[in-house]
Amino acid sequence: MYFFAKMTKEHKNYIPMKKTLLAAGLMALMSASCVSLSEMERKEAELEQRNKEYNLTRQELFELKEENTNLSRQNQTLTNEMADMVAERDRNTATIDSLSRIVENMQQRYDTTMENYMQEITGKTRDLNRAQNMLTARTKELNDKEAAFRQKETAFLQKETELQQRTATLERQQNDLLARQKTLEQQEAATRAQLEAKERELENIRTSVTRALTGFADKGLNVETKDGKVYVSMENKLLFPSASWTVSKDGVNAIKELAKVLQADSTLNIMVEGHTDNDAYRGSTAVKDNWDLSVMRATAIVKLLIQHGPGINPARIEACGHGEFAPKVANDSPANKAINRRTEIILTPKLTDIMKIVE
Repeated sequence: MYFFAKMTKEHKNYIPMKKTLLAAGLMALMSASCVSLSEMERKEAELEQRNKEYNLTRQELFELKEENTNLSRQNQTLTNEMADMVAERDRNTATIDSLSRIVENMQQRYDTTMENYMQEITGKTRDLNRAQNMLTARTKELNDKEAAFRQKETAFLQKETELQQRTATLERQQNDLLARQKTLEQQEAATRAQLEAKERELENIRTSVTRALTGFADKGLNVETKDGKVYVSMENKLLFPSASWTVSKDGVNAIKELAKVLQADSTLNIMVEGHTDNDAYRGSTAVKDNWDLSVMRATAIVKLLIQHGPGINPARIEACGHGEFAPKVANDSPANKAINRRTEIILTPKLTDIMKIVE
């Protein structure tokens, strides 16, 4: 097809010349052999027909170039289009062969009248050869583009395969995540159930402690549940005289009742915290400040718990003193300072089962 396009490109310039030569030749023939005017008109009509065929072929070549431009964007239909192009090229080749035979026949008929123009014809032949070379180069270019497209197609298929593999990997990961999510949801449900059980346990502990210490509620004792723990807060007016860490009679009685509850539940961890107000300590013993005093008061309560609760494992108990540095309210009035002078017994259930579920 491309060969035919290049051939017809040369014929575009060659045919008018042929017409001129033909006219001159015909005139010579008319004078020499009395060729009829109708014969010359027939030849001119024949050449005109060839010119129309050339224009039609040129239009076809233009359309093929447009198809070649769009070739790279037509991945899915490339094979069919290439087949169509090959078929079209074959048809055009046949047409070129037919036209070549016609030209050869015409050349033979007009050889006797074309001797004076052989040099010009030779030049046209060189043009035709250049056109052939251009057609060859164009054909090679088209083949190179086709090869490049094949390479791109291969690369695309490789990328598509990689994408499929990556998609399969992502699906496996998604399935793993879904399975992990299901496991986490089960763990969450189990943890929630354990926490609810611990909350009920805390509430039962609070109730038991409150019931055991009912007689001391009006003496500065408070029991509450906060942050998963039970806080038993006793003001110093119940436990200690001013600047002392010796537990009062009412304080001892309250600790006795509390020890009964604590030794009945071996799952509780016990923290005893001593607190003071911000008034400076003025004793004359080895205790030098509020921090020392708060520690002494905490250990005094621990010793009473162990004394009156022999079932309490001492390893479950911790004692610490915060001095004046963890007040519940501002130390700006006698009433607030009385609130801050306190001992807190913090009861924490063991969370071993819940931690195992989380792990």
